[in-house]
Amino acid sequence: MHSAADVVERRLKHLETHLEQENPILLKTVQSFRSLDRIAYRMGLLERDQSFATQIPWWPLISVLGTFSAGKSTFINDFLGHKLERTGNQAVDDRFTVICFSRETTSHALPGVALDSDPRFPLYQISKDIEQVARGEGQRIDAYLQLKTCSSERLRGKILIDSPGFDADAQRNATLRITDRIIDLSDLVLILFDARHPEPGAMRDTLQHLVAHAIHRPDSGKFLYILNQLDTTAREDNPEEVVAAWQRALGEQGLTAGRFYTIYSPEAAVPIDDENKRRRFERKRDEDLGEIHGRMAEVTVERAYRIVGALDKTAHDLEEHAVPILTRAIARWRQRTLLGDAAVFGGALAAFLAWGLSAGHWQGLSYQPAWLQGLGATPWAWVLVALGVLLAVAVHFGIRHLAAKSLIGSVRKAGQRPGQRGDLVAAFHRSTRPWRSIFAPSPAGWSGGTRRKLHEVRQEGNLYVQRLNDRFTNPSGADLMSAQAAPGGSAAPS
Repeated sequence: MHSAADVVERRLKHLETHLEQENPILLKTVQSFRSLDRIAYRMGLLERDQSFATQIPWWPLISVLGTFSAGKSTFINDFLGHKLERTGNQAVDDRFTVICFSRETTSHALPGVALDSDPRFPLYQISKDIEQVARGEGQRIDAYLQLKTCSSERLRGKILIDSPGFDADAQRNATLRITDRIIDLSDLVLILFDARHPEPGAMRDTLQHLVAHAIHRPDSGKFLYILNQLDTTAREDNPEEVVAAWQRALGEQGLTAGRFYTIYSPEAAVPIDDENKRRRFERKRDEDLGEIHGRMAEVTVERAYRIVGALDKTAHDLEEHAVPILTRAIARWRQRTLLGDAAVFGGALAAFLAWGLSAGHWQGLSYQPAWLQGLGATPWAWVLVALGVLLAVAVHFGIRHLAAKSLIGSVRKAGQRPGQRGDLVAAFHRSTRPWRSIFAPSPAGWSGGTRRKLHEVRQEGNLYVQRLNDRFTNPSGADLMSAQAAPGGSAAPS
C-alpha cells in the first residue's frame, strides 16, 4: 500500500515526464513547487496527499461558454475540423465536455470520473465543490462531466472545454460552480451569444454572471465576447442594429472596452442572396475568426507564463497572506488564553482567600487551617499537591482549546478569497497544538530559514521568466545560433 507522499510523488514524476516532452523550460518549475509543498506540509497548509503543483492546470485551457443554442458546439467542430460535438437548435448535451488531443483517429468519450480523479486535467476533484452546493450530487459526477478525445492538430498541446447552456434551471447551482472553476483555470474564455435572439434582455442572468463578474477580474483580458450566427440577420433591413443591441446590453453590465466579435459558421451558414452583402458578411467573419483563432493558438505561450506566475503568486501569498493571518490569529489566541487563565485562576484564588478568611484559617499572614496541619508531612500532602497541579494544567489546556476553537470561524473567513491555496484552518490547528507554547510568536513551520527559502523560489521564478523570454523574444535581433557558433562568440545569458 502506497503512502500519501508516494502518491503525490508519482503524480509529479508523471508531470515531469510530460513536460520533458512538451515544454522542457517548465520542467524545473515542478521542483520549485516541491519546495513550496515542503514548507506547506510543515505549516499544516497542505496534507501529504496534496501538492500546489496539482492545483493548477499544466495544459493550456480554452473554455467556450454561453447560452443554449449559441452555436458553441458548431464553433468547436469548425475549429477542430471534426464533427466531434453534437449540434442542434435545442440543448443537445447538458454536461461539460473536456476535449483533449489523441493520436488515435477514432474519438473516445470517457466518463466524468476520468477528470475528477486525474490531477493532470482541469476540474480535478470538482465533485467536492459540487457536493458543497448540491448535497449528494458530488457522487453523480458523470452527469456533469465527460472527457472526449480528438486527433485534430489544432488541439495538440491544449485543452478545450465545451459547456452546457446557462438557461437551464436544473442543476443550476452546480453548473455555475463548475463554470466559475473553469473560468479561474482558463487561459482564454470565449463567451458566445446567439444573434438569432436579438433581445438580450431576456438573458439578463447570463449576462450578469458571464460579463458583470468578469470585467473586474485582474485577468479580464482573457475574455472574448462573440455574437455568433450573425448570418441569420442578413435578411434584416439593418442587421447592425442587432449587433448594437448586444453591445448596449454588454455596456449596461459594465463592459465598455474590449473586443466584441461577430461570426458565423461557414459550414452551417444561411444563404445570403445579395452578393455584396454576402461578401461583406464573409469578410467581417473571416477577420474576426482569424483574430479568435490567433488568440487560441497563443494560449500555449500564455499558459507557460501563467504557471510561472502561479509559482510566484503561491510563494507571495504564503508570506504576505497566510503567515500574517496565522500570526494575528495566534496573537489573539494567546491573548484569549491568558485572559481565560487570569479569569479562572484569579477567580479560584479569590474564592479560596474568601473561604479561608471566613473559616478563620489565616493567622495574620500565615495560612494555618486545621486540615492542613493534620496532614503534616504525610504522603497525602504530596498527592494533593500533585492533583492540584494536574487540575491546573488540565484547566489551562482546556482554556487553550476553547480559545483556539473560538477563532476558527474568523480564520476560515479571512482565508476565503479567490485563488486561495492551502488550508489556513488546518495550519492554525497545527500552530495551537498542546505542545506548542502560547508564547511562540510565529506559526508552526515558519522561520527565517523558511522565509529565505520562499525568496529563493521567487528568484527561481524570475529566472524561469527570463528563459521564457529568451525563447519567445529577441529584442537585439541577433542570431543567437550564429553568435554561439562563432569563434570566441558568446550568447546572451539565459
